[in-house]
Amino acid sequence: MPAITPTSPTPSLEMLTAQLTALRPRMDAVSLAIHACPELKFAEFHAQALLSGWLAEAGFSLLLPAGGLSTAFVATHTGSRPGPCVAVLAEYDALPGIGHGCGHNLIGAGAAAAAIAVARALPDHPGTVLLVGTPGEEMGGAGKVRLAAAGVFDDVDAAVMFHPGDHSLTGRPGLAAAHLRVAFTGLSAHAAVSPWRGRSALAGVQVFLTALDALRQFIPPTARVHGVVSDGGQAPNVVPAHAAVDLYVRDRTAVSARELVGRVRQAAAGAALATGTEVDVSETGPLYEERRNNTVLAERFATAVRALGVEIAPGDPDSPAGSSDIGNLSQLMPVIHPYIQVAETGTPGHSDAMREAAATPFAHDRTQVAAAGLARVVADLLTEPELLTAAREEFTGARQDPRQEPRRELSGAAQHGR
Repeated sequence: MPAITPTSPTPSLEMLTAQLTALRPRMDAVSLAIHACPELKFAEFHAQALLSGWLAEAGFSLLLPAGGLSTAFVATHTGSRPGPCVAVLAEYDALPGIGHGCGHNLIGAGAAAAAIAVARALPDHPGTVLLVGTPGEEMGGAGKVRLAAAGVFDDVDAAVMFHPGDHSLTGRPGLAAAHLRVAFTGLSAHAAVSPWRGRSALAGVQVFLTALDALRQFIPPTARVHGVVSDGGQAPNVVPAHAAVDLYVRDRTAVSARELVGRVRQAAAGAALATGTEVDVSETGPLYEERRNNTVLAERFATAVRALGVEIAPGDPDSPAGSSDIGNLSQLMPVIHPYIQVAETGTPGHSDAMREAAATPFAHDRTQVAAAGLARVVADLLTEPELLTAAREEFTGARQDPRQEPRRELSGAAQHGR
């Protein structure tokens, strides 16, 4: 990164908040329009158009699509002189059957508002502000992993985003997750006339799920193995020749998750042997790595949020969230992923209740606060060289700590979008 020459004065939190207040009607409208038209991974054309159109109107240049993903985009606001490149990340995909039960409508609209607020409050900024539209976070889509493999983040010094929830937290550890499909192949036959001529792929699934239940007694308490039968046959009077389970294998680190995948593969092979079927275990998407939250930047976010009247606590290291492709980016650069409460305490994520909460005025009030926190961090990174230095020192120091696993480059499988 080129040395930063004397900078513009860092805008005050009041200046950033004033910009966000002016942007609030558009932010709410974009959020509610995305909420009303939920789109699944890599089909988020409506959301992409809403967000990218708003950023273009605000003076950002657009790359659309980006990184080989049809619903990704990069909006760029280039400064007047060299400096850091800071990315604000927008998610906007929904969940099947639920819609925006993870509140990605708020993430996308809030991220865009934060990036625009910085560009307005600091028009003569050094460096570059990016808004990266990252589709396909849910369902193992791994949009950020695919964009990173395509070089979208090669010149980025730090990345920031927020997530809605039922608590406000500066960060939470995220589990590493492998996304698997276990597909059994048998031999079809008439289930009443000559079932002995068949080999039931569904029986393979049943034995496999029983083996997983037995396996759970002997895996670490930090691990999670869970899934659904995605193919159970077509008709009850036909011995199923094909059946499949889609499942996630999670643990605290990518290394331990991969080790557990090996045991799951053995269970699948045993089920196939027991039922006279064949089995294929494939990965339906890149592995999500564990999340590393940069505490230097997270505390800067928290200071701004508290100044706006929202209490925010440190995350419990023993209470991980789910899994996200932000974990992969956090292995490459300083990243924050704080949580802002938008729903009553106890409201579960990925639920109908969270979907309803994500469309309320309260949720949008809190999204404005979160956007102000992100804008504060971005503006400070652009204008305070010592902040980026401190964030980098924490990032590289954690990598050198022998208790930490080494950073891994993106795998070939991830690069090819497995």
